[in-house]
Amino acid sequence: MSTQDLSQNRLGFVSLVGAGPGDPDLLTVKGHRVIQQAEVVVYDRLVSEEILALAAKDAEMIYVGKKLDYHCVPQDQINQLLVEKAKQGKNVVRLKGGDSFIFGRGGEELEELADNGIRFEVVPGITAAAGATAYAGIPLTHRDHAQSVQFITGHVQKDGREIEWRALAQSNNTLVFYMGLKQSGYIRDRLLETGLDENMSCAIIENGTRKEQRVFTGPLKDLAAMAKDAVSPSLIVVGNVTSLHDKLKWF
Repeated sequence: MSTQDLSQNRLGFVSLVGAGPGDPDLLTVKGHRVIQQAEVVVYDRLVSEEILALAAKDAEMIYVGKKLDYHCVPQDQINQLLVEKAKQGKNVVRLKGGDSFIFGRGGEELEELADNGIRFEVVPGITAAAGATAYAGIPLTHRDHAQSVQFITGHVQKDGREIEWRALAQSNNTLVFYMGLKQSGYIRDRLLETGLDENMSCAIIENGTRKEQRVFTGPLKDLAAMAKDAVSPSLIVVGNVTSLHDKLKWF
């Protein structure tokens, strides 16, 4: 039997790797290693050039990035691509910005692999909420300001069930909205309707952890106006902890 026939009869392996929020130095040691060992790298838009450069020179690099309102490759095709490459006996890295299990659709991709008998592993990454706020000098929790934190998708009207807004409107809570820039007016209105103070401090962190990072701060009532000055990728943070940005900013 030829080497090619053996490869076709051997199922490959998929590593689901979180690349972190932007700064390439925030990639984990394990993520660094498996990227270097990959024969195929399937990657998203927000993965930095420095991290992509870690792949072997002969690795097959496949871009499947998404932008707001525009998907380069539909999710079901990405799922199938991973299955096909693994069935060719390849060592595949599925590389995503941030962490694959926090609004990264990593679970959906692994379900498809599991349904097809493909072995896989998960290499966590630093999610944007943790990385971007740290680089902005905004602690997600603080004894004087916030005893809880919640991560919420900003795709509040498109994907899945409507958010339980009343559960979010707590003065001692930190809210972090991913992909919420376009929906900033809607987010503001729902939070005000359910009881948050219009002067509650909030922030928008643009390009968090990257050298071009910018941070906008202001009251909740001005959130939509602030969003007009920001570009994607950006995080929206609502809560009293954002008032610490001016004192704790370091990056």
